[in-house]
Formats: sequence, C-alpha cells, structure tokens
Amino acid sequence: MITSLFFSTFLLYLQKQATIILDLDLLTHLQTFLTDRRKETFETVLSKRTRHFTVVTEDVYQLHNTSAVMRSCDVFGVQDLSIVEEINSKRIDKEIAMGSQKWVDLHRYNSVTSCMDSLRSQGYQIVATSPHNQSVHLHEFDVTKKSAFFFGKERDGLSDTVVNEADVSLKIPMYGFTESLNISVSAAIILQYVVTKLKQSDVKWSLTQDEKNELRILWAKNTIRSAEDIVRRFYEDNPTLL
Repeated sequence: MITSLFFSTFLLYLQKQATIILDLDLLTHLQTFLTDRRKETFETVLSKRTRHFTVVTEDVYQLHNTSAVMRSCDVFGVQDLSIVEEINSKRIDKEIAMGSQKWVDLHRYNSVTSCMDSLRSQGYQIVATSPHNQSVHLHEFDVTKKSAFFFGKERDGLSDTVVNEADVSLKIPMYGFTESLNISVSAAIILQYVVTKLKQSDVKWSLTQDEKNELRILWAKNTIRSAEDIVRRFYEDNPTLL
C-alpha cells in the first residue's frame, strides 16, 4: 500500500520535474554520474553562455531551418531560442540540430504579440532582421543593448506586426543581385558578429551563478542515462529536500 508520505513525496517530485528547480543537493548528486571531462566541458561552455541576446523564429516552414538556427545559438553561446507558431508547428530535427536541443532552452509561443510582450518584460529590445526599410547595417548595430533577433518565414520574411512594432530593424550588407539569405545563414552571420563584438565590450553578458546552476542540473539530466529514475530515487531517499 502506498503511504500518504510517499504519495506526497511523489507529488512534489512530479512538481519538480515540471520545471528546473535550483536544488544544489540534487546537482551534487547528479554530478557524481558525470565524468570529469564532461563536467569540465560544462564549465567551459557555461563561462561563455549569455542571455544578453536571444533569437526568435516566426512561423518558419522548413523544419531544418529552425533546427539549424538552434544549432547556431548553441555554437555562438546564445542560451535561448523562441519559436512563434501561429501557422506552422514543427518539431526540432535532431539530426540537423546535432544535439543542440540538449543545451539550448526552447520557448514556444502561439502568437508573435505574446512573444514580443514576454521578451520586452525581460528587458529585450525587439530587433527585426530585414533587408528592407531603413535598417541598421550589422556593423553599426549597438551590441550593448539586450536584444531579441527576430527571423521570419522563408519566402515572406517577418510579419507586419514585427516589422512595425520592432524597436530597430537590422540588415546584413549584401553586394550581389540576390537580396536575401536563408534564415539559418542570416542567423549564423548575425550571431557570430554580435556575440564577438559583445565579448569585446564592457557589458556584463555572463549568466548569473543561479542560472549556471540551473543549467548544470538541466544539462546533467539531459546527459545521464535514466536521469528521471535517478532523480526520482534521490527524492524518495531524501524526502526532506522536497
């Protein structure tokens, strides 16, 4: 028979599984399942991670494009990717993402307005990437401002809502007949430039210690085989920690 104590403990465990809770005791336990090399890799990557910039894709149709953008976020140290799915809803292609889905935080929105409102509440300016209008050239962009870069649909680009309500419009200088780039290419070019310039600036772009610890827990859980069973047993053995 399941005791009331066990049942209560299990409910609290389920609540903890629903979100990443900063639990240093759990972190210490999970790290015993990681190799020294893996822990060193985590620390190296965490030291270069930032939330000063974030990326948003708006109703991107081709699955491989969003997956490739996620990969670029990981490569250039951008922790968060938001996906607006008013029309198109897709899963991340794991082969194209090359494992980056384990390391980048993915946020989904069903409207671009709610996405922009959420990001603005976090202090981000909205940056519409577009080769048109009076866009700022990439080399003139002010990297000191906390920024969310929006990338639009393959053929039509960003919606009028984003273009009209953005705080700034940004474009990559182009010198050929073609006016546009694939969004995954555009994202890679923009992120490489702005992240490099950011790290040459005096801006405090690093994650906080709490943010790093939350990611240590999440990344450990995404790395360790049977991690959910390990976490469940940990809280069963240590109910007072719940």
